[in-house]
Parts: sequence; structure tokens; C-alpha cells
Amino acid sequence: MSSSSNLQVLSILLERAEAERDEGLRQFQEAQARADKARAQHGDLAQYRSDYQLRWSQQFARQGTMDIVACYQSFGGRLNEAITSQSNLAEFADQRVATARERLQGLEMRVASVRKLLERRRLEISRSAQRQEQKATDEQASRSAYAGGNPFMRLSA
Repeated sequence: MSSSSNLQVLSILLERAEAERDEGLRQFQEAQARADKARAQHGDLAQYRSDYQLRWSQQFARQGTMDIVACYQSFGGRLNEAITSQSNLAEFADQRVATARERLQGLEMRVASVRKLLERRRLEISRSAQRQEQKATDEQASRSAYAGGNPFMRLSA
């Protein structure tokens, strides 16, 4: 395979790796946003529960029937279930963020590896061209020196 086609293949590989990394970044950001939203909703529910408990404890201090207490306890139980459920969703979202972060790190490593390989190939090609140029220059100098020392070479020129 020629060096230019090798570089072309590596460039295409780099573009593909960067596209995969960009997609991984997008997925990570989406997972992060979902986790933030889930945690915020959990916080909102917990705050609502605190407000609800405060409001009803003040209400019970003034008056309260058994029916109202039963409704309070029933709704409080459902609110606790919702908070627990939201807590589980937030934990799951955090796990997805961690997974997306690990995947993104792997994709970034791949991009860096391909980039490094591409740089090495370019450097090899550059060094090879320099060696060929140096060899041609040395051969030219050798011919010139040989021709300068040989009287017959001056006559034929």
C-alpha cells in the first residue's frame, strides 16, 4: 500500500472515530441532562413532602377528624412511594451517566490513538523523503567529486 493511500485510510478512520466520539459525547450530555432532571424532580418531591407535612401538622394542631388524618396518611404514603420511585430513577440515571462517561472516554482514547498513528505515519513519510533527498544529494556530490578528480570526465563534459 502506498504511503498516500495509507494516510488516506488513516484520515478516514480518524474522521469515523471523531464522529463516533461526537455521538458518544451527545449521548453523555443527554444522559447527564436526564440525571439532573431526575435529581431535581426528586428534590422537588421531597420539598413538597416537607411543605405538606408542615401544613398538615399545623392543621391538625387546630382541628382534625379521623377522616382527614386517614386522607393525610394515605396521601403521605403515596407521596413517599413517589419519592422512593423517583430516587430509584435518579440512581438509574446516574448509572447511565457513568456508563456513557466510560464509553466516551474509550472513544476519546480511540481518537487520540488514531491521531497519534496518523502523526507517526506522516513523520515516517517525511523522514523517508528526507533520506531519499539526502541520498540523491550525496550521490550528486559523489559524482561531482569523482568527475572533478578524473581528467577524462572534464574533457567529455
